[in-house]
Amino acid sequence: MTQHAGAKLASWESERAQYQGLGVLEPLLWVPDLTDIYVNAPDEVWTDGPRGLERSSIRFSADEEVRNLAVRILSAEGRRLDASHPCASAQTSMGYRLHAAIPPVTAATTHLSIRIQPEERPPLYLLADQGMFPSFVETILRHIVASKASFLISGATGSGKTTLLNAMLELCPLTERLLLLEDTSELAPRHPHVVSLRSRSANAEGSGAVTLTDLIREALRMGPDRIVVGECRGPEVADLLVAMNTGHEGGGATIHANSMEAVPARLMALGALAGMSPDAVTQQTAASIRVVIHLERGPEGRRLRQIGLLEAPTGGLMVRPAVDIDVLGHITTTRWWSQLSKILGLPEESNAQGKGPSVVVPDPPQDRVVVQP
Repeated sequence: MTQHAGAKLASWESERAQYQGLGVLEPLLWVPDLTDIYVNAPDEVWTDGPRGLERSSIRFSADEEVRNLAVRILSAEGRRLDASHPCASAQTSMGYRLHAAIPPVTAATTHLSIRIQPEERPPLYLLADQGMFPSFVETILRHIVASKASFLISGATGSGKTTLLNAMLELCPLTERLLLLEDTSELAPRHPHVVSLRSRSANAEGSGAVTLTDLIREALRMGPDRIVVGECRGPEVADLLVAMNTGHEGGGATIHANSMEAVPARLMALGALAGMSPDAVTQQTAASIRVVIHLERGPEGRRLRQIGLLEAPTGGLMVRPAVDIDVLGHITTTRWWSQLSKILGLPEESNAQGKGPSVVVPDPPQDRVVVQP
């Protein structure tokens, strides 16, 4: 390619980005493993990825350029961003999710939050190789799927919940039909029989909305073997619990919670949005969801920290911690491991598998056994 032709191609790519892509942000799409782009001001662009938050050298010429970019993308998806609708979000045809906010919701400038979909979604064994969890925990996760124990994956934003859920779904038997229900299309498991449904916001006239609650009810009529909700964050929790209690075992969902112990309170809050009483949430959850998997994100990256049993032993919903993993990869099993291993079809003595001999700590708190890597 001649220098002149190369310059023309670069100019064409730049113009295309201004009218079809992410404008001056377009080069960031080529950064490996980038997960998010944040624009706080024309001269303040941040990215998020494996190394955490980093400030970018990219700049917009003015706030008007930021707002025009947001309006163009949102308009193409049937969304409005103006004084009467100062906040808007959309899943784009290019595969990324955009949220935008303008004054008076923001103090002075247009704010953008862009979630980038990964080109490659790592399988479970690769997540183990990357250090998200030890090999023994990979064995537990495989047995969760094989035993058809319904599960929740909890954690904060960016902790890897969707990544882990996608990897676990790839382990489902090839003869099963998976119904995936999401607000934003993020799940794409390598499985031959997947049906993906996506919710839809109301249009500018306020009509045409399709909620996750609607999708769960429709999914029940579509012959699912497993029903999976990408993120459970509203009244759809009531219909999800009903679905899991009507013969559709092995389903899963992600849920925002800062700790595994906070999951019951989060479920209570979501159930209240659906008009469920605390007692109803407790009974429905205890009868349908067996396992909670908790993830955290720290300086060392995204890590699986705990696996527990969701129970209601005395009428109140709680999570019994069965497996803990510290920042060094040390595994600690509690007295609840025996119950979890039976549910999953694992031999109780397998707690040391792949990790060397078990080391019993003298007078361990809560009957814990520490397994050294």
